[in-house]
Amino acid sequence: MRYTIFIFLVSSFLMTSCYTPKPISEHNSRDSKEIEIIKRLERPGDGAYFASSEAELQPRMDFPEWDIPELVPIENLEDEPSTPHRIIRYAKTYQGTPYKFGGTTKKGMDCSGLVYTSFKEEDIYLPRVSSDMAKEGKRINLNQAQPGDLLFFKTNRSRNVINHVGIVVETNGDDIRFIHSSTSRGVIISSITETYWQRAFSEARRVL
Repeated sequence: MRYTIFIFLVSSFLMTSCYTPKPISEHNSRDSKEIEIIKRLERPGDGAYFASSEAELQPRMDFPEWDIPELVPIENLEDEPSTPHRIIRYAKTYQGTPYKFGGTTKKGMDCSGLVYTSFKEEDIYLPRVSSDMAKEGKRINLNQAQPGDLLFFKTNRSRNVINHVGIVVETNGDDIRFIHSSTSRGVIISSITETYWQRAFSEARRVL
């Protein structure tokens, strides 16, 4: 009898107890929803795919493969001929041309015509006559002469005037070589060390 009463009391207590399971907090519920949303985020550009982790949400771009040619090194600017050397190179194309008073072509060339034509090729315009050319630029000492400078001569002993001109093509100490058009041999390269030109030399000038 006592045992029956005890069982009854225990059953009644359990049925009338106010204990209820602790509900999930609103905060925990919101976090769960955000995680679920992240898991189901659609990957941009592909509606059939759903990300399963945040790492997969990082965009990946596939770039095309370009066939890029190998770089070609730019030539050293020092290898580009300077203006004086271009003038000399052009003047040399007239080597062998016969002398002709007033000439400016390969059919015939005089001394000032060779200088005038060669400088004109570089858009540098000098007077047409050698005596007038001797008024251009600045006068320099002969030992200062460089390629592209002009050498002036007085070849007529009866007249103390400049009547001949040549372009310095190279220097080697006292040996200064110049291209010019001589009355006897046409366009040639001579040296200032030659007795004739050494005696006829008047002055050197730099016009570049």
